[in-house]
Amino acid sequence: MSDSFAPLPAVAVPSPATARPLLALGVAQVDDWLNGGLRRDGVHECYALGGEDRGAATGFALLIAARAASLQPSIWLRVGGRKAVAAMPFAPGLAEMGLRPDNFLLVQLPDIHALLKASIDAIRHIRAGCAIIELDGRAPPYDLTASRRLALAAERSGTLVLIVRSEAQPGNSAAHSRWQVGSAPSTPLPADAPGNPVFDLRLLRQRGGREGLHLQLEWDREQACFRTPLSGGGSALSSGGTADRRAPRAA
Repeated sequence: MSDSFAPLPAVAVPSPATARPLLALGVAQVDDWLNGGLRRDGVHECYALGGEDRGAATGFALLIAARAASLQPSIWLRVGGRKAVAAMPFAPGLAEMGLRPDNFLLVQLPDIHALLKASIDAIRHIRAGCAIIELDGRAPPYDLTASRRLALAAERSGTLVLIVRSEAQPGNSAAHSRWQVGSAPSTPLPADAPGNPVFDLRLLRQRGGREGLHLQLEWDREQACFRTPLSGGGSALSSGGTADRRAPRAA
């Protein structure tokens, strides 16, 4: 890995008529709101709604990565240390969600500066199916300039980049979309078995598109797809209205 950010080659700016590669989430109403889906060659931020929702934000990013990467490996980058070791991925848990643990290459770095440098190198040169980058706390080095470098690298290599933020407030960035992610109650399966995971999602930002989308999505582990919860409790789309009292303020 390089010791410093190297200047990125110039990236041609596509004409408005050029179609961007998109990743559909598979729920028609959501994909319509996203004008077809998430940019496959862009940066998308997932902010945990609260400290207890870090797992939900990471899980949502992993599931998007699985849809984007298909049979390609995804690289998962994070800062090491006691906190990271205590929260090491549990392979059987990933498999229970319908994910293939061997499709994720986990890389732990000593600090956030090394993390951002390694992320740029990975996106530019490894060209994995998807790059997931975990950032805890305020993370000042992840500023507008750093996010632009990630966005340019993603565009050049065609890599989907997912930034998972926890215990942080949204700030200025070059992200193409920004999501607030929380967990929601699931519906028990027959025989009172644990239900499928349900994510409470709010679209805080969409570059060039609408914001304010708020809904819940359930992950169907058997079919490996998102869907609106069968219970219908919180699945309705909304825009505007009263914000969640715990919701971080968008930049």
